[in-house]
Amino acid sequence: MFRSGHGGRGAVSFRREKSVAKGGPDGGDGGRGGHIILRGDPQLWTLLHLKYRKHIYATTGESGMGARMHGKDGEDIIVDVPLGTVVRDPETGETVFEITKAGEKRILMKGGRGGLGNENFKSATLQTPRFAQPGEDGMEGWRILELKVLADVGLVGFPNAGKSTLLSVVSAAKPEIGNYPFTTLTPQLGLVSYREDKSFIMADIPGIIEGAHEGKGLGLRFLRHIERNSVLLFIIPADADDWRKEYEILANELAQFNPGLVNKDRLIAISKSDLLDEELKTELSKQYPDMEFVFFSAHTQEGIMQLKDHIWNKIRKDGTRGPMQDGFDYEDTDDLSSDLPTDEEE
Repeated sequence: MFRSGHGGRGAVSFRREKSVAKGGPDGGDGGRGGHIILRGDPQLWTLLHLKYRKHIYATTGESGMGARMHGKDGEDIIVDVPLGTVVRDPETGETVFEITKAGEKRILMKGGRGGLGNENFKSATLQTPRFAQPGEDGMEGWRILELKVLADVGLVGFPNAGKSTLLSVVSAAKPEIGNYPFTTLTPQLGLVSYREDKSFIMADIPGIIEGAHEGKGLGLRFLRHIERNSVLLFIIPADADDWRKEYEILANELAQFNPGLVNKDRLIAISKSDLLDEELKTELSKQYPDMEFVFFSAHTQEGIMQLKDHIWNKIRKDGTRGPMQDGFDYEDTDDLSSDLPTDEEE
């Protein structure tokens, strides 16, 4: 529950001095109520610090005083949140705004305006107004804060495609790995080391199934995290029945969820490639001449460096590093593997 501060009441006051018989109105204005402000903090990676902070209230502005003295504004409450935090209206589900830059400040709930003192209401026909405005009420209500994972490359694939295994091999992340659907229930982040002390962030998104954009499987709960990745790495296992069909299903689910994802850079990687010999790889590549594949095996480490090279080239294609623009210094980060919460309601 968030509540901004109420505005202070305007003062009803008249100037009274020994040398001034009728000094006239001099009531000052009330102070503004405190705002609730969200601020982007690149050092935060989760919303866990808000989990047990269910009520956040700003202070009320002070009332105005005589001698045209205005009341003090209420103190603003600044709540630090990780980049990629989305604020939604709990009733309509509409997005209010999104925090994407380090240090970015957005007012979540405005404080009430202070009331005008009686000095503001004097006129030629009303020289001694004996009234003033009350302060405006602040805003109060619930807001839903969601965190979208922010990474250079996001892993996209069906459950058990080998995404978590790949992340565990190329980074220090320790995702749960098992031979059953939806082993990964929360997004995982890993710092991937590259040549010459370079690095990039990889995100393992829970598996997608056909109909995910309608909420099937883990559906809408995690598709939003894919929006915050610069490059999409589609993982298709070598033992899949039809590589093209599997890729098209995944691509269609993303397009149905958000048409803007169609324009994201993408790369197709065939996992478990130790099951294929070179002759079969060549033959399969000929069957899909319009699709560029990278073969790798997390088990034997085959093709891992080539895969990193392809990813790095995609990230650096336009001379940028995607989320790097938002103020992160990944070179100084040892291990970003963590379980990220999906929703925090405040």
